[in-house]
Amino acid sequence: MADPRVITLGCRLNTFESAVMRTNAEAAGLSDTVIVNTCAVTAEAVRQARQTIRRARREQPGARIIVTGCAAQLRPDTFAAMPEVDRVMGNAEKMDPRQLGEADGERIVVSDIMEAREIAGNLIDSPLLDDFGIRTRAFVQVQQGCDHRCTFCIIPFARGPNRSVPEERIVEQVRRLVGNGYVEMVLTGVDVSSYGHDLPGQPTLGDMAERLLADVTGLKRLRLTSLDPAVTDEALFRLLAEEPRFMPHLHLSLQAADDMVLKRMKRRHTRRDVVELCRRARAARADVVFGADLIAGFPTETDAMFANTVSAIEEMGLTYLHVFPYSSRAGTPAANMPQVPKTLRAERAAALRSVGDAARNRFFESRIGARAEVLVEKERLGHCQHFAPVHLGFDARPGAIVQTRIDRVTDDRLVGSRAA
Repeated sequence: MADPRVITLGCRLNTFESAVMRTNAEAAGLSDTVIVNTCAVTAEAVRQARQTIRRARREQPGARIIVTGCAAQLRPDTFAAMPEVDRVMGNAEKMDPRQLGEADGERIVVSDIMEAREIAGNLIDSPLLDDFGIRTRAFVQVQQGCDHRCTFCIIPFARGPNRSVPEERIVEQVRRLVGNGYVEMVLTGVDVSSYGHDLPGQPTLGDMAERLLADVTGLKRLRLTSLDPAVTDEALFRLLAEEPRFMPHLHLSLQAADDMVLKRMKRRHTRRDVVELCRRARAARADVVFGADLIAGFPTETDAMFANTVSAIEEMGLTYLHVFPYSSRAGTPAANMPQVPKTLRAERAAALRSVGDAARNRFFESRIGARAEVLVEKERLGHCQHFAPVHLGFDARPGAIVQTRIDRVTDDRLVGSRAA
C-alpha cells in the first residue's frame, strides 16, 4: 500500500500545514491517499488546483483524493462535483487528525471559517513538526487569518479572522525544532504583521521575535514572511540594528506604489510610508534587502499610475519581486470596478518582472568579491543571509553555515568559493 501523498499549492503557510497533514495522515493509517492542499489567491491558482487533481487521478488511479485548502474552503461544491474527488475538507477540518482520518466521513466537511477564534492545537503541539525533511529551514506558524479587507483579496474569507499563537508556545516549538537540528526558522502566517493584536498585552511581531531569539539561544537564523508596510514595528528596527541572527531580508506586501491605486485597493499605507520604512531599515542595517509583492493592472490603473509603481522599484531599492497580473475574484469589491484589459495586465506584469530582474541582477553583481554566510540546504546549494541563492564551489554538509566568497553570477544565482 502506498504512503499518503500531499501536494502543496500556494503559500508558505500551506507548506507548513501540508507537513502537519502528511504526518497526521500517516498516523491515521491513510494509505493510497492523495491530499491536494489548494490555493485561491488568483483565478489561475484555482485552475491549477483542478488541473493538479486531474493529474493526480491519472498518476494514481486507485487512490483516494482529498481536496482541501483555500480554494476548497471557498468553493467546496465545485471540487466535490469533480469525478476525481472523493472528499472535500475546509481549512479548519484539514488540521483535525480525527476528521482527516475518517475514511467514511461526509463527502464535504467545510465549516464557517469566519467563526474560528483560535489556531488548532495540533499545529503547535504535534511531534510531526519535528521533521520538515532535510533539517535546515523550518516554517513556524505564528498567526492565522486576516481582519483587513483589501478590495482585491478573497483570502480572509478562506482563512478567517486574525488569531495569534501565544509567545510561549512559539518559543516551545522553536526550541524543539532547534533541538532536532534545524538551523533557520521562518515565521509564517496569513498576516504576520497583525501578530499579537488579539493576545493579552498585545505583543508585536517584533516583540515576539526579540523574545524568541533571547529565549532560544541555539537558534542561528530567523526570517519573516511578508510584512504589511502599514505596521511599523519599532522592535523590528532594533533587531535589524542589534541582532545578527535576524536576517537582513524583508519581504513587503506592497501591491502597488501609486497612492490612488493603493487607496482603491484599500491598503493602509502610502508610497511615502514605504519609502520611509526602507530608509529606516537601511539606517538600522545598511545591507538589508527588500522583496515585494506587486499586482499589475489593478482596476482603474492608468499608464501614469503604473509608471509610479515601476519607478518605486528603484526609489525603494527593491531587489526581489513577486509579480502577479491582477486576477478578478468574485465577491471582492475590485471585481466590480472598471477592469484593465487582460492583455494589458499581462504586458504590465511582464514589464515589472523585467525591471525586477534587472534590479536583482544589479544586486547580485554588487555582491561579487563580498563575503556571504551560506546556509547549505543540499549538495553545494544554499541561500545567503540576504536570501540570494548560492552555488558553492566546494563540498559542505547540509545544515552547515559556511563562510563564502562570492566570485561571480550565473544562472540567476551567486557562485562562491570557500572564504579564507
